[in-house]
Amino acid sequence: MFEGVYPAIVTPFKNKEVDFEGLEENINFLIENGVSGIVAVGTTGESPTLSHEEHKKVIEKVVDIVNGRVQVIAGAGSNCTDEAIELSVFAEDVGADAILSITPYYNKPTQEGLKRHFGKIAESVNLPIILYNVPSRTSVNLEPKTVKALSEEYSNISAVKEANPNLSQVSELIYDAKVTVLSGNDELTLPIIALGGKGVISVVANIVPKDFVEMVDYALKGDFEKAREIHYRLFPLMKAMFIETNPIPVKTALNMMGRPAGELRLPLCEMSEEHKKVLESVLKDLGLI
Repeated sequence: MFEGVYPAIVTPFKNKEVDFEGLEENINFLIENGVSGIVAVGTTGESPTLSHEEHKKVIEKVVDIVNGRVQVIAGAGSNCTDEAIELSVFAEDVGADAILSITPYYNKPTQEGLKRHFGKIAESVNLPIILYNVPSRTSVNLEPKTVKALSEEYSNISAVKEANPNLSQVSELIYDAKVTVLSGNDELTLPIIALGGKGVISVVANIVPKDFVEMVDYALKGDFEKAREIHYRLFPLMKAMFIETNPIPVKTALNMMGRPAGELRLPLCEMSEEHKKVLESVLKDLGLI
């Protein structure tokens, strides 16, 4: 069901409002360059600083723009179970193809709490649910045994966006929990596919979708020599995307390239001049500016 490259898109802003024209331009560019789907209102989409009204409007607009050309995965997570259910039901109602549901952050639930949280969400919708594990941001790790229990009980829980860099855990998810794994780290996409993963929810694909799609296609076909060539060519860009907190670098890069991105919303702020020079150098080396 999930395979390939799924850009976690930025939410472009203009004059402090969501730039829906820019959003459409970005989505069309990504689809024209072969992505498998669009992930809206995730971390890269600055979900923490969107109002509930904006969050819902972006999801609705993305579904409308995509118009069935590729899958739409709607960010619908929260550290409040009732809020996550509300966003998930809304995403289903407006026609999203799946939801991305992050582990609750800050309140640090136990594994039992995670099972109950995701179980309640799964009971509220029929959509496929991609669980999102990113311990570096949430301070909680979704363990493979928990994923296995959830996937066995709920048929619509069948995939994980894994942003824990522990490849042993990735192996457990694929071998023991038997779920689809999508990399949550661009630079680990290739090794995760080698272990049996099916693709990536990507930041760097906002900038170089065609190249990243090509790399993943080669890897999924087992041509790791060609995939490695692209991986190492793009590796400096992958690293540059996290020279400061995501999505600061990707929005800065898009602005440098003349693509819709706009400003960031506080508490995120513009990139330091020192890091801008590093990012600019990487983009120039790749012929992107």
